Amino acid sequence: MHDRGAGQGAEREAAFEADSIGCAGGRRYTGFSREISPTFEYFLSCGIPGKFEGERYKKSPELVREMMKIAPRFDAPARSIVFKRFDAIEETDDPVAVIFFAAPDVLSGLFTLANYDEAEPNGVYCPFSAGCGSIVQYPYLENGSDRPQAVLGMFDVSARPYVPKETLTFAVPMKKFIRMTGNMEESFLITRTWRKVKRRMA
Repeated sequence: MHDRGAGQGAEREAAFEADSIGCAGGRRYTGFSREISPTFEYFLSCGIPGKFEGERYKKSPELVREMMKIAPRFDAPARSIVFKRFDAIEETDDPVAVIFFAAPDVLSGLFTLANYDEAEPNGVYCPFSAGCGSIVQYPYLENGSDRPQAVLGMFDVSARPYVPKETLTFAVPMKKFIRMTGNMEESFLITRTWRKVKRRMA
């Protein structure tokens, strides 16, 4: 996330501010707001009869309240969040995370590379989250960790209709992504095993 002058490179990037994100959850998980609906625990669970149907993503309102007590939060570090294709990154940019929208075979490569230099088996994790939380909030927070992890996401059922059916996301904090790219040429990516997977992707 960084500040960007209006109209600069608009064809190569997308920038959003608090008032340009129509979804309240989107504003929350991009750090532009901490507001939450007073009936959120019912929205995420069983709903309120006669008022609205709940999403039923959690078993009870009580469970949602417990979840919210430990849910991470953050404030956006700038007035806008900017998404750019990686091949459009410039020297003056300071990206926080890299987000892949990928099919299973590609994810297997990303997952394996993310764990290549890790002794522990969880170099990648998959938190219960809104779709935007899994590509913005969690990887942003991971970038400040001493041991940043990649985030597998886009399991949010509400977000699924807006991505291709065989696509999930893999968001990598920039500190970890640099390590991953540094390991590529000595990793499984140079083996016959991976070439078999690549042929299938082609």
